[in-house]
Amino acid sequence: MPTVLRTIYKVIYDAVFHFVEDDGFAMASHVALSTLLAVFPFLIFGTALASFLGASQFSSTAVHLIFDTWPETIAKPLADQVVQVLTIPRGGLLTVSVLAAAYFASNGVEALRISLNRAYRVLETRPWYFNRLASLGYVLIAVLIFAILSILLVAVPLALNYTRQWLPKLADILDIVFSWRIYGTIFLLLAGLMILHLWLAAGRRRVLDVIPGVLLTLVFWSIGALLFAYYLSTFANYTATYAGLASVMIVLIFLYMLAVIFIMGAEINAALMKFRVRRLLFGKAASRAAAEVPAEKQSSETRSESEADAAAKLRR
Repeated sequence: MPTVLRTIYKVIYDAVFHFVEDDGFAMASHVALSTLLAVFPFLIFGTALASFLGASQFSSTAVHLIFDTWPETIAKPLADQVVQVLTIPRGGLLTVSVLAAAYFASNGVEALRISLNRAYRVLETRPWYFNRLASLGYVLIAVLIFAILSILLVAVPLALNYTRQWLPKLADILDIVFSWRIYGTIFLLLAGLMILHLWLAAGRRRVLDVIPGVLLTLVFWSIGALLFAYYLSTFANYTATYAGLASVMIVLIFLYMLAVIFIMGAEINAALMKFRVRRLLFGKAASRAAAEVPAEKQSSETRSESEADAAAKLRR
């Protein structure tokens, strides 16, 4: 078997074997359920905090950013329920319910941290209270990012109206950029995955160590979402099986599929680092570059070395 194919086989086999042996499917269930339970608390806490900061469009922005990349048959039932929950009037920010919502939202981050630690085969050495505070910090940062985006989504159309009056050509360019919301969502997904792989799990990893798994996660998320939507529209009839719980079960199964792909991305990264694939690739590239040095340069280096040796002999 060629070296490249043998290395690919080793990486895939090691990732799948470790995923199965380390209860990857059970961890995916934990991540899926924790994510579903964290969505509503996150949006409730985010809406309260964003209203306090003056970002009144937070709920609609967050719903779009979270569910726009999902197939419509999966996202619409949950998005409708989220909108109904967020329209309920609540008290101020510093209430027990909102703080409890922030705590429950951090449980989703904790589930991701545990699954990444297992996938990267590292032991958690940080104190539990540090991890919980870090998870709350991730939730707070996500809320602030969504709040800033909601403010921009209100400010950009106003800026476009003024720009059209004074700089029509620039307005057309801004209009195109503003319409590319799906690309902004993909960018946020990419940035979020990079942050989780680099800093949420224990241990240290470089950017080049996590990029393969992140890119594979995004690709297979897209493929899985399309296949699952096709399955729902063609074969599945969850209403006959789960009745009123059909929409919840559809979202839960969809999140379970995404969690399996997410953990497998980390397993692939761990296997690549285990077999030092990046070092092998860069080592071969460096050796090829050294072999491709021009003959004239090598002969000149040889002549300079011989001249230096002759000068040394004369000095002696």
